[in-house]
Amino acid sequence: MKAIKSPSNLSIISAFKAATFQHCMYYNHLIRIPLFFGIALPIAAQEQCLAPLKPFENNGLANGDKIVVQAEKVEIKQDTIAEFNGKVAISNRNALINAERALINKDSQELSAEGNIQYSDPSIQIDSDNVDLDINDNRLQLDNTLYQLRGLPGRGKAERIVLSEENGVELQDVSFSSCPVGAEDWHIQASAIELKPGSLWGTAKHTRFYIKDVPVFYLPYFAFPVTEQRQSGLLFPQISSNNRTGLSYEQPIYWNILPNIDMTFSPRYMTRRGLQLKTELRYLTPLHTGEMHLEYLNNDQEDENLDERYFYRFSHKGYLDENWSVHAEWNDLSDDNYITDLGSDFYNRADTHLFKTLGMNYHSDDLFFSAKFRDFETIGDHPDSYRSLPELKLQYKAWESGLNQLQINSEVSYFDNNEEDAPSATRIHIAPKLSLPYRTSWAEFLAETSLLHTEYFQDNIEGELDSHASRTLAQVRLYGSMSLERPASWFGQQVTQTLEPKFQYHYTSYEDQNDIGLYDTTRLLNDVVGIFRGQEFTGLDRISDTNQIALGVTSRILDKNNREQFRLGLGQIFYFDDNRVLEASKESNRSAIAAELDWNISSKWTINTEIQVSSRSEKVERSNIALEYRLGANKLLQLNHRYIRDISGDEIDQLGVTASWPITHNWQWVGRYYRDMDLNRSTESFIGIQYESCCWGMQLVWQRHLSNRFDALGNQSFNAYDSGINFKFVFKGMGSGKSSRTLLDEGLYGYRRPYFLSN
Repeated sequence: MKAIKSPSNLSIISAFKAATFQHCMYYNHLIRIPLFFGIALPIAAQEQCLAPLKPFENNGLANGDKIVVQAEKVEIKQDTIAEFNGKVAISNRNALINAERALINKDSQELSAEGNIQYSDPSIQIDSDNVDLDINDNRLQLDNTLYQLRGLPGRGKAERIVLSEENGVELQDVSFSSCPVGAEDWHIQASAIELKPGSLWGTAKHTRFYIKDVPVFYLPYFAFPVTEQRQSGLLFPQISSNNRTGLSYEQPIYWNILPNIDMTFSPRYMTRRGLQLKTELRYLTPLHTGEMHLEYLNNDQEDENLDERYFYRFSHKGYLDENWSVHAEWNDLSDDNYITDLGSDFYNRADTHLFKTLGMNYHSDDLFFSAKFRDFETIGDHPDSYRSLPELKLQYKAWESGLNQLQINSEVSYFDNNEEDAPSATRIHIAPKLSLPYRTSWAEFLAETSLLHTEYFQDNIEGELDSHASRTLAQVRLYGSMSLERPASWFGQQVTQTLEPKFQYHYTSYEDQNDIGLYDTTRLLNDVVGIFRGQEFTGLDRISDTNQIALGVTSRILDKNNREQFRLGLGQIFYFDDNRVLEASKESNRSAIAAELDWNISSKWTINTEIQVSSRSEKVERSNIALEYRLGANKLLQLNHRYIRDISGDEIDQLGVTASWPITHNWQWVGRYYRDMDLNRSTESFIGIQYESCCWGMQLVWQRHLSNRFDALGNQSFNAYDSGINFKFVFKGMGSGKSSRTLLDEGLYGYRRPYFLSN
């Protein structure tokens, strides 16, 4: 069988004219059917109920830009008509047409094929009754077609598909659905769909949207994207209802400004509050990325004292070069109750501060430098936090010889406060540290000695504070740990058991610090890890005098794949001297005993606990316990309890239950309930039901929770409740994916997997 090659870059017409009839004929172009329905919208990964198509293969029939026609039998009539019969295959590297028979007329420049016609390419597969190609007009026609998208859920019918170089693609009397055959919960029917050559958009005429066989929506004309490029248009609306906003309808409108810049406008109408506009602008460059959000309500119909309500947010991350990076986060809102009344995608009603941060970092092997401006927007009647304008930090590895290392940590910060009578300060801190680290595969030892010198220049002071305060402290730290292991048996399984003791001696000299204000300092909480910090405060305004030793031990059970099945950790600090720094004073020569337990009881059951027991009263000071039963991603039951004996004079005693369970194959139920045991009342109730099928999904959620609103004086009320209903609906294959992504995450507390074991 001899193959004759046509000249390069010939059109399909000239290729046919140049070719002689052989069992195999090569020419340069075959019209390729493009991806023709609006499937280029982003679709999340999801279960595909349509039988997946096999990846496209051309079986090596064509190489390069050539096209091959093969058949079991060929007959040439009067050197004008070539008739191919039996397993006819017309292919190039991008597409393949299979048929039982094909006929080529050299004089009329026409090709026709019939009998089990199937067109395939990497994007689509089409079954047709017959194919006709007019070579003079470069026009390809397929009649009575069935198509299915390859790699995406989508299929349909078309009475006729016509392709031409001049007009592109036209589909007549076409339907589309992502539902499987025989279970069309929804489908779209259009009289015609047209795709012009080179256009990013297709057009549809007389489009009807059906649920089952009932028409529910009609559009005489609309346009849709036909490429993988993002396109402007409408996104799915969001519908909800609660006693703060009333019935809420939000309609996102997407604007693809540039390939690296887009924007979303989301008008939101609330029956109780009026019309709100939400906008989101995103940008991306090779070195920078960021987002800007603005929400604006011109006139709140519910509260006549609030003429304008707004929230804005700006975030940015970027690199100036391989060493320099920049970042920013800036948030602000109009009033204390904005988040409680209107909601937020970034904060919840329990938050008390919004961040405002601008920063720049430099990082190399021996040097780290950061310059940061930090501010806060305080929500409610909370003391204003100090802002640092700026905060400069420098860490420099000045010397290294053998195991010895000399590192210098330094900081310059200026602190200011919105309160008129609050002091302000400039803080200069330098701390050279000499360390001797030693590590092996089973042990670690570290010896450190530091000198901490801090200067404060304070303004607007009163009482014991000094305009110039200076403090110099010496610090010594000795730390050691080991990791021992042995083979063991655990419930009949061969495992590895570890024993990991650790100790730390920490000494810090004393100096009176009452002449220094508190600018960025709060007390830290000690857990099994925290007892080895050696410092009891954040920031530098208070450095407690210490002469103490911390002891801890952890034991783990590792299975044959080195996965943790069990972990028990204990730790406690022993004080040799009483603290003289007042803020760090204690009533005992020992800290509370800190313990943690994480246990994968079985493949279904896990228990996780953290607890701190006072060594003086032998009472539980803090605890967090979670028990979870899990059969799968959407089959779980979680019981958790949180207890704090004293936090700002209040006791926290909360019990929570979270459950998620399938009702049937398509229906799932999620519930959550939290109760304040001290006040004997619920804090949140949450019930959600969800339907998820191959081609559509919906969620219906009811929620009741404490409102946490602020009054005119900024005091927060915890006695009133808010309740509401949220509804979400999505048609899959039309720009949306699985609808269950956030059902467990929604609500005040949300779902968290309560484990610390390594997976």
